Amino acid sequence: MTHLFNHLPTADLQALDAAHHLHPFTNGDALNKKGARIITRASGSTLTDSDGNDFLDAMAGLWCVNIGYGRDELAEAASNQMKELPFYNTFFQTSHPPVVELSEKLAQLTPGNLNHTFFSCGGSDANDTNIRLVRQYWAAKGKPEKKTIIARVNGYHGSTMGAASLGGMAAMHAQGGLPIPDITHIAQPFWWGEGGDQNPEEFGLERARALEVEIDRLGEGNIAAFIAEPVQGAGAVIVPPSTYWPEIQRICDEREILLIADEVICGFGRTGNWFGSETFGIRPDVITIAKGLSSGYAPIGGSVVSDEIAAVLNSDDFNHGYTYSGHPVSCAVALENLRILEEEGIVERVKTETAPYLAEKWRGLADHPLVGEARICGMMAALELSPDKSSRAKFASDPGTVGTICRDFCFENKLVMRHVRDSMIISPPLVITKSELDQVIDRAAKALDQTMAKLKADGLMTAA
Repeated sequence: MTHLFNHLPTADLQALDAAHHLHPFTNGDALNKKGARIITRASGSTLTDSDGNDFLDAMAGLWCVNIGYGRDELAEAASNQMKELPFYNTFFQTSHPPVVELSEKLAQLTPGNLNHTFFSCGGSDANDTNIRLVRQYWAAKGKPEKKTIIARVNGYHGSTMGAASLGGMAAMHAQGGLPIPDITHIAQPFWWGEGGDQNPEEFGLERARALEVEIDRLGEGNIAAFIAEPVQGAGAVIVPPSTYWPEIQRICDEREILLIADEVICGFGRTGNWFGSETFGIRPDVITIAKGLSSGYAPIGGSVVSDEIAAVLNSDDFNHGYTYSGHPVSCAVALENLRILEEEGIVERVKTETAPYLAEKWRGLADHPLVGEARICGMMAALELSPDKSSRAKFASDPGTVGTICRDFCFENKLVMRHVRDSMIISPPLVITKSELDQVIDRAAKALDQTMAKLKADGLMTAA
C-alpha cells in the first residue's frame, strides 16, 4: 500500500498546536516555547516525526501498541465495520455482533470465572465503572455500607475524578478536589525505594499486611474492594516482591473484600502471560482492561467481572453506561487485534523468547555506575538511577531532575524512553525484534553515559 504524507512544515504545525491544543499532563507554556514533537507515521516499533527522523519506540505509545504500528488488518477491520454498522448503542435492550463476539472472546481469554464485560472507552472510565459496580454489588446484597475502596500510594488507575482518586499520585490529588470520599490508600510494595534494611520477602509481607491494618482501622463491614495493578506501571514499573500478592489474596479471601486487578497495562501479553493476574497467581473478582485490548488502534476499555458479580448486578437495573460502551468499530478492531495476538503466537513468543532475552540484556545495565536497580517483568522494565547504588541513595536534586536529563539524551539518541521521577522505564511493542532490543540497550547505555557526564559536570552527582 502506498502512503502519501503531506503536511505543513514542522514549525507551522507546532505553532498551530501551541495556539489551539491543550496537552495532557503538560506545562503548556513550557511546551509551547519549545514546540511539540510532531509524529507523522509509524511502522512496527519505529516512529517517524515531521522532519523525517526515526525513533525506536520503547514505550509502545502509552504502554499499548502491543502488536506494533502499521497493521493494515486493523485498518481494514475498522473500515469494514464502519461500512456495515458505524455506530449503535448498547442501551435500550439492544446489542450488535461485534460487541457480542468480543464479549465471548474475552470470556475465553480472561482467567478464572471472569466471563462478563461492561465496556467503556478506556481504562479511566472503566475504573470509574468499577467504583459504582462494586458499590452496587454490595448494596444489592444488602450491605450498602460496604462502599470504601482501598488502593495504593503511587498506583495509577486513570485521570477522571473517580479513577484519579483511586490512583495514589500526589501531584494529581493536589488539583481538582481529589480524592473523592470513601477512597483510601496504603503504601506501595517498592522495595528498592522504601524497603530499608528488610529483605524483599519480609518487606513484601509487611506491605501486603498494611491492607489488613487498613481494613481493621475502617471496619471490614465498610470495605467494598481493594484495587491494584499487578505491576505498577506509571508508578515506575514497581514489581512486587514474591510474597506480596499471595498475602493480598489471602486477606481479600478471608475478609470479604472484592479484589480488582487493574490490567490496563499488564493485560494482553505485557508480562509474558495474557494477564498479569496469571503471572502473579492473583484470582481477581474484577479486572480492568484497555490499551492492549486494541493495541491502541481504537479507544476501548472494560470491566470484566466474575459470574457471581454479574449474577448480582443482573438482578436489578445498573444505572450506568456510556454512549460508546461497546462501540462496534472499536470492538471490531479489538477482535482483529486479539486474533493477531493469538494466531501469531505473540504472547507465547514474549514469554519464551523476547522477554527472557530482554531481561538478560536489561539486567546487564545494572553494572552501569548510575544504575541502582534494573528491574523487569516481561516486556516492562525500569532503571533506578542513583548517585550511590551501594546505599540505594536518591539524588539531592528535585525528583525528576536527573530523569529528565536522561530522557532528553534518549530522544537525542532516537530512543523513546520515559522517566518517572529518576527512574527510566520502557514498555516496548510485544513484536519488537531481538535486534531492535539490542538497539534499545545500546542507545539506553549511551544515554546513561551522557547523563552521568552531565551530572558530574553540573555537580548533580550528590546524594540526598
